[in-house]
Amino acid sequence: MPETAGTGPLLLLGPLLRHVDPVSATLWVETDRSCEVEVLGRRARTFCVNGHHYALVVVEGLEPGTSTPYEVHLDGRQVWPQPHSAFPPSRIRTAGRPGPFRLAFGSCRYATPTTVDVRDGIPPDALDSYARQACALPEDQWPDALVLLGDQVYADEVTPATREWMAARRDLDQPPGAQAADFEEYTRLYMESWSDPQVRWLLSNVPSSMVFDDHEMIDDWNTSAAWRAETTTTDWWRRRISGGLVSYWVYQHLGNLSPNELAQNETWQAIQARVTDDAGPMLDAMALAADREPQTVRWSYVRHWGRTRLIMVDSRAGRVLEEGDRKILDDDEFGWVEAAVQNAVTDGVDHVLIGTSLPWLLPHSVHDLERWNETLSVRHHGKPLGRLAEKLRQAADLEHWAAFGQSFDRLGRLMVSLGRGELGTAPATAMVLSGDVHHAYAAELVNPGGLDTRVHQLTVSPLHNSAPHAIEIGFKVGWSRWARALTGGLRALARVERSPYEWRKQSGPYFGNELGELLLDGSDARFLLWATSRDDDGTPHFTQVLDTRLS
Repeated sequence: MPETAGTGPLLLLGPLLRHVDPVSATLWVETDRSCEVEVLGRRARTFCVNGHHYALVVVEGLEPGTSTPYEVHLDGRQVWPQPHSAFPPSRIRTAGRPGPFRLAFGSCRYATPTTVDVRDGIPPDALDSYARQACALPEDQWPDALVLLGDQVYADEVTPATREWMAARRDLDQPPGAQAADFEEYTRLYMESWSDPQVRWLLSNVPSSMVFDDHEMIDDWNTSAAWRAETTTTDWWRRRISGGLVSYWVYQHLGNLSPNELAQNETWQAIQARVTDDAGPMLDAMALAADREPQTVRWSYVRHWGRTRLIMVDSRAGRVLEEGDRKILDDDEFGWVEAAVQNAVTDGVDHVLIGTSLPWLLPHSVHDLERWNETLSVRHHGKPLGRLAEKLRQAADLEHWAAFGQSFDRLGRLMVSLGRGELGTAPATAMVLSGDVHHAYAAELVNPGGLDTRVHQLTVSPLHNSAPHAIEIGFKVGWSRWARALTGGLRALARVERSPYEWRKQSGPYFGNELGELLLDGSDARFLLWATSRDDDGTPHFTQVLDTRLS
């Protein structure tokens, strides 16, 4: 029988269907107390983190290419599907089914539609709208994967209800103010973000892959050495970064790992060995070490989807920030990315996807500004002009791949080698999937030439937020010839080296709340873009605004 309040453990969040391959799947839940979680006869005991209870159930022994309805039981009682649910039953659909592979992606989702302040004027939630659309479709038209590219929660932009809740537990006039201060406050952000019924159903059916961006921790996270020197020495930083990284590990990262990776993950195995203990102190130590020494934790990972390969890259936590040697990834991490790309080529995939929260190819004028700013910051470090450049860097968020010139060029060399077949047989497409910049566009690398692979930048953001008017104007004109001429002149005046890579805008920019889809069928690839809008009477709409071929 389904659960009722007061009769047993409650399912607070989930189930989230996370890693799925041809023969196994992992499902994540949060419960209100310690209990045993069962899915399809496989059982897992909850583990405790700072008084909160979670479980990751590994379901193995599935058949490739199958669709299996499932239920969630807590201490033997059914809690999912919920009683009288209007949604189709949740299913595990293993890899290996015939037909095209449909991947949905996007970033930047601020809470749920029911928790935001209507005075903010945020357009309808694209993820919520996509879920409504998907549940009305036949199962064979549901997406096969969902990729969330950062800012799944906003630690520094809280809803009115959360602000009121925070004020009841601490003085918001003291730093960090009305922002997440510790693990407890982060758990509320995830509850707000993942609790609305449509999205909850979607996440229970579609395998999800996630990575953080800055707002999961703090705006402008790891922008520069100057930023770290100022922020990480405050008396509130340790609790903030510990709460942010521990909650990310629990709510997002754990589900990114395959069963084999879970078996090799020392932190996860230590928690399983002492499942009755509160893992909070152990994870706090892990998080603080990761903040000080990023090489102690690898947040990047790989997803294997038949003839499609996703290499998800941490472009935030592992940065090298010395002004004379700035890198968005350290050398070991970049070597890992290069090896993952080589493995994809060796395995003969048709499509290589690089997931990174921050766009690689920006509008040309924005790219020039970031390279110009980095050059001045390095050249005049410690001098008045260098300090002015640093202030501009932080104020204007000049911190994408373009602001880390070494890394931008190294990724460019990797994509060119991939596209020319220097690593082996060239795939049909290589795509960088990104978010962050609160609009959507598609761009394609056109120089150097000699590419057998089409190389794309696909950016989709936000799922549920809004772009300030100044950002809209900046990115609309950022692709224009006159803006590029202006920033190109600025770059030349400062003797900034010109990029060896050229790219062109294929479509966009699009503003509003949006979700992207890739439809991959053999060597063919299409990019679809969906956007939300409202009628004058407030009725929300979800419409396709783009369908373009990429291969």
